Amino acid sequence: MLDLVTLESSMAHPTMVTMLYTLLLAFVLSSSIAWTYEKTFLGLSYSRNFVQAIVLSTVVAATVMQAIGDNVGRGLGMLGALSIVRFRTSFKDPRDIMFLFAALGAGIGCGVSAWGVAAAGTFAFCVVAFLLSGTGLGTRHFYDGMLRFAMPNTSEARLAVEEAMKKNIRTFVLITMREVDGGSRIDLAYQIRLTKKHPAAEVLTALTAIDGVSDVNFMMQDAVTEM
Repeated sequence: MLDLVTLESSMAHPTMVTMLYTLLLAFVLSSSIAWTYEKTFLGLSYSRNFVQAIVLSTVVAATVMQAIGDNVGRGLGMLGALSIVRFRTSFKDPRDIMFLFAALGAGIGCGVSAWGVAAAGTFAFCVVAFLLSGTGLGTRHFYDGMLRFAMPNTSEARLAVEEAMKKNIRTFVLITMREVDGGSRIDLAYQIRLTKKHPAAEVLTALTAIDGVSDVNFMMQDAVTEM
C-alpha cells in the first residue's frame, strides 16, 4: 500500500515513485479543471488548445516544483531561466485567467507534495465554477442572440410577424428599427430568448414564410456580454 506520509517526507530528495505519483495526481486534477471549463464555458471564443493548455500547465508546474525542491539556488536559477521566456498570449475573458491560475496552483501543490491541499482546492474550485455557471451570478438579463430581418411597413405584416414571434419565441425585446427603401420597408433587430420546443431554425422558417419578410438572420450572443 502506498504510504503517503513517507512520500510527503521525501520532498527534498524525491524518488521515482514520488515523482510518478505527483505527475499522475497533477494530470488527474488538471483534467478535472479542464473538464469543468469545458462544461461551464459560455461565450463564442472556445479554444481546444486552451483546454489542453490547462492540463499541460499543471504538469509543467508540478515538474518545475519537483526539480526545485528545497534548494534555494535551484529556485533562483529557475526564476532566471523562466524570465527569458516571453508569454504574449492575451486573455479576452478574465474567467480563462482564473482557470489557468487554478491549474498552476494545483500543479504547484502537487509539486511541493501538498497533495491534500491540491486535491481539496481543485474540488472546491470545480464545485464553485459549476455553482456560478448554474445560478448565472452577475447576469442581469439573458438572451440567446439577436434576430434581424426586414419587412414591409404595413400593419398586416407587423401583425403577422408579432404573432409568429409570440408563438415561437419565449422573450423578445426590440433594440433597433429603421426605415429603408424610402419608408416602404423597415429593418428590425430583436434580442430574443428561445424556447426548448422551438429552436432557432424553426423561428427563422416561421418568419421567412411570412409574405414580404426578407434578410432573416440570427446571431448567437456571447452569454457573458449583454447588449
